[in-house]
Parts: sequence; C-alpha cells; structure tokens
Amino acid sequence: MLRTIMIFPQFENIEIIDEIRGRYDPLAKLVRPHITLVFPFESEITNDEIEEKLTSSLKDVRPFELTLHGFSKTDDNYLFLNIEKGKETIEAIHDDLYSNYFKDYYLPIPYSPHMTVGKLKNAQELNDAYEYVKDLDASFKTVVKKISVEMIGEHEESIIVLEKRLENPDM
Repeated sequence: MLRTIMIFPQFENIEIIDEIRGRYDPLAKLVRPHITLVFPFESEITNDEIEEKLTSSLKDVRPFELTLHGFSKTDDNYLFLNIEKGKETIEAIHDDLYSNYFKDYYLPIPYSPHMTVGKLKNAQELNDAYEYVKDLDASFKTVVKKISVEMIGEHEESIIVLEKRLENPDM
C-alpha cells in the first residue's frame, strides 16, 4: 500500500493554483494542491499505527499560518509555488516524522517545503511555464489545521485515509 503524508491547504483563491496546475501538473486531476511532509512510501504499517505516530509527532504542533507566494523552478523540470510563511513549522514536522517514525523511508534529498504546480517534460517547457507564472503577484493564505495521510490508488488517484487535527489549546 503506497501512502504519503501531506498538508492540503484551503485557500480562498485556490482557483488560481488549480488553473496553473491544470496547465502544467499531470497529477492535477488526481490529487488536490498539497505540500508533502513524508514522500510516498510502501509499507505494511496500518493506518492506526500511522495515526499513533502522527498523534505523537504532532502533540505540540498548533494550527499555524501558511502563506505561499512566488514561483521557482528546479533542474529536474518542476515548477514550485514557494512558501513564504510557515516554512519552519513544515520543516520541523517533516524532520520529526522522518527522524522518529519513518526512518526506513527517508529519501536522502534536501527538503525544501513547497507546493508543486508543474512537472514539465523538458527545460524549454519549464521555462515557458515559469514565464507564464513568474509575474503573478497573488498570495495564498490560510491556517493549517490538519495533516492528512493519503493512499495512492492504482490509477495514481488520491484517497484520504486519515486526517489528524492540530490541537488548539485556545478552543
């Protein structure tokens, strides 16, 4: 069973992200806009066990503000929407999950939180996509209140199997 742990932020102006992803992200129709915390892993760990690990890892994490703004591109033809606020919290969650609970699935690549909005076939298509979005001055703001576990279906579709709410002691 292939699963991943993500944040699915809800933005008032998410239609802008949906339009960009519709143009440039082949997974746009299969999974909602997201920020990956634990990359896809195959395991016999049950959803209940994952929930226990999430509960432990997130016990001190409160809902947090998230702002995305600006775009960047990578050498391997990805187009990213950059995180402007909330990056440190996301990095801390990612690091805690991998160092304490998902060590066996760690990918030795640098982690920089982002939202993928495009996966292009080559550098020219990536440059064209970047030209299309680079001057877009929209900001995307929300408060992250939950972390989700997604199962990737046989057609690469997203199936949410678990959602863990972040505790708010003021409520």
